Amino acid sequence: MGIFDRLTGTRYPESGVTPRWTTQVREALLALDGPDVPYRIRGATAQEKADLTAEWRIEELHLRLRIRMRFDPVRREVRALEERWDAKEREYHRGPASGFHKEWTYERGPDGRRHRVETLRVNTSDMRTALRDTVLEAGWTWRGVLRLRGLDRG
Repeated sequence: MGIFDRLTGTRYPESGVTPRWTTQVREALLALDGPDVPYRIRGATAQEKADLTAEWRIEELHLRLRIRMRFDPVRREVRALEERWDAKEREYHRGPASGFHKEWTYERGPDGRRHRVETLRVNTSDMRTALRDTVLEAGWTWRGVLRLRGLDRG
């Protein structure tokens, strides 16, 4: 793994893992979507220039995360473009980044004393980790890209 791989978040499967078919990787990624996860995974639109898109809107933080994934069956890799929109700061970023956020309030406990109670816990890398681990378990490479041309068809 080179320095560029570290910057883009590229990871390789363990040796000895038999690569699955493209359809199996796609199905495994779509299977991550469900009512118990805060993000959604869907087929990408034509404008997104990808095969699948994972999106997480964190309303409390005014944050939107999106990972566009493109399958390369010849190289057995999923190219992933990570994007973040921060509506509060009016900022847009590309590339892998992790953020951890917690919020608390104070409430009176049964003993009558004030206790600090966690009301929000968000780790923005949760979505990427689930997607990446699924791809690696399928014997494919998770390749982070920083530009749209990494996802262009052709």
